[in-house]
Amino acid sequence: MTKPKLDLFIGSCVLESEELALGIAERLVKDLEPFKDRITLTYKGSFDKANRTSINSYRGPGIDEGMRILKKVKDTFGLPVLTDFHEASQAMKLATVVDVLQVPAFLCRQTDMIAAGAEACAKYGRILKVKKGQFLSPEETKNIVDKATTFLPKNQILLTERGSSFGYNNLVVDMASFQIMKSFGVKAIHDATHCVQRPGGLGTATGGKREQILVLAKAAVAAGADGIFMECHPNPDKALSDASTSLPLDQIKGIVEQLLRIYEVV
Repeated sequence: MTKPKLDLFIGSCVLESEELALGIAERLVKDLEPFKDRITLTYKGSFDKANRTSINSYRGPGIDEGMRILKKVKDTFGLPVLTDFHEASQAMKLATVVDVLQVPAFLCRQTDMIAAGAEACAKYGRILKVKKGQFLSPEETKNIVDKATTFLPKNQILLTERGSSFGYNNLVVDMASFQIMKSFGVKAIHDATHCVQRPGGLGTATGGKREQILVLAKAAVAAGADGIFMECHPNPDKALSDASTSLPLDQIKGIVEQLLRIYEVV
């Protein structure tokens, strides 16, 4: 019997430049080569971060330039690519290039977003990945699945745990959520870097607890998560988005190795 592979969605928070995107993708492909038969790797990069804390924060290159960069990554390294979308009207255009369309957590209850994403994924054979909102219980994600399956089979739907609001500027991951969300017949992914955020914790920017990323990711895999979403950067403190919770690029190989040991035991 073939063992299931660990699904990995890795890249920078926001697309800063073509050079950076290609550099990160090249390093990921090289470093994760020893695990290629045990993982599925998707490159992640956002063309727009529409929910930045400050109006002065860098948002991204925009949809057209973002799609061009993602296509370059895809064509150069043979990797599937993932990006967020923020408006229902963007889904069909993105699906012509992007392999995984991601609905941001704050928009997970928007029926038009789910429907548009699911329709686009159905037309182009893509994956719809929906982040569970910080305000939503895992049980309530069944409604997301019900909406999406109006257009799309369950094997093209992913639900993502990214923590729940716990007081001000703090998130907590309920490890039972993976079992609950998987009970709806879809895969459940752990968002390893966003779940340690402190939303608005720096006043005009989001803070975070980078030192807790690995321990929670290992716990999530042990609890049954099918995959891990995480953001990285060659120089995390200089990242233009989510600097506090981006992982150093040179640590990804070691982290994946640890996660695989747990995943394959489970």
